[in-house]
Amino acid sequence: MATGARIRAVTPHVLMADLAEPFAYSQAWYRRRGAMLVEITTEDGVTGWGEAFGPPELIAPVVTWLAPLLIGQDALAREALWQTLYNRLRDHGQRGLVVEAISALDIALWDIAGQVLGLPIHRLMGGPLRMEVEAYATGFYRRERDDHLAYLTEEARLRIGEGFRTLKLKTGWGLAEDIALTRAFRSAIGPDIGLLVDCNHAYDAPSAIAYGRAVADCDIGWFEEPVPPEDLDGYLDVRRGQPIPVAGGEACFARWGFRDMIQRRAADILQPDVAACGGISELKKIADMASAFGLRVNPHVWGTGVALAASLHLLAVLPDNPPGLFPRPPLLELDRSPHPVRDALLVTPLDAARGRMRVPEGPGLGITIDRAALRRFAA
Repeated sequence: MATGARIRAVTPHVLMADLAEPFAYSQAWYRRRGAMLVEITTEDGVTGWGEAFGPPELIAPVVTWLAPLLIGQDALAREALWQTLYNRLRDHGQRGLVVEAISALDIALWDIAGQVLGLPIHRLMGGPLRMEVEAYATGFYRRERDDHLAYLTEEARLRIGEGFRTLKLKTGWGLAEDIALTRAFRSAIGPDIGLLVDCNHAYDAPSAIAYGRAVADCDIGWFEEPVPPEDLDGYLDVRRGQPIPVAGGEACFARWGFRDMIQRRAADILQPDVAACGGISELKKIADMASAFGLRVNPHVWGTGVALAASLHLLAVLPDNPPGLFPRPPLLELDRSPHPVRDALLVTPLDAARGRMRVPEGPGLGITIDRAALRRFAA
């Protein structure tokens, strides 16, 4: 190993910005949005970037605590370093903040490897199956207004005008209201636009089943997080009790958490988040395990351009399920809700064109961080 490939510094960046208009999902209101980025630098000056999904101010201290385990180590030894980090806190952090911190560190190490070797991450992972992916638009949150259907319909027209062919509606406002809103929203967007629904585990199993049955004729692609993530029996009940495919997994961590979902077939579509489930290394393991069981994988994405770029590289290599002449490739979740940090972070933003997005082709993640944005949004 060249001396210059050793890790010299690990720096967390906590970024935060106020929102001009607050919005809510079923569990909380957002009046600010932030990000927790990790910058890893080698002795020869190569810098890799990673991102953690979760509360930035809580994850940053975990990164700081883990950093001494990386300093002086071979930056290209991603698998060995992942095991070191996970095993060191295994007794205390098998899920949640610790795994989210490891996710950011792992993404940054993949970014370094690609830059050192002069290859994009998808090439390091075996080469792409696709270099362009279809995106669906996430948004459609609750605002501090009473005309919910009016502003959701306005947002839908904007996204359809941008070329998106699939939209994801946020539900979880009460069973009767959700049923009425879903039916009205489907009517507003018409029959030719794909519709997904996500209640962010606002229901118990009986309510989720009642909802699914009530909107079954609305041609919904999947019903996301119908019950709390810990309730795998509830997931099974919802799958059996209503006809809409069930999706989940953004709040599931590492291969061991997904092992239980996969073995029990608790969901039809798994949604690991690269910035939460353990990073690029772990999401690929989860996807391979899911493929062996015939389960679809559509990664959850809800961060800045760092997490988006990492997700695109993974989407380039995830297999069609099932394979064939007429495959159903995995979709990219593209968050369209307000996020000042996300919008300013990259020197060259990753943008969709006609509802599709290219996989970055530069070395590593293939992105460049705007350091002025780091200073502007530093918390």
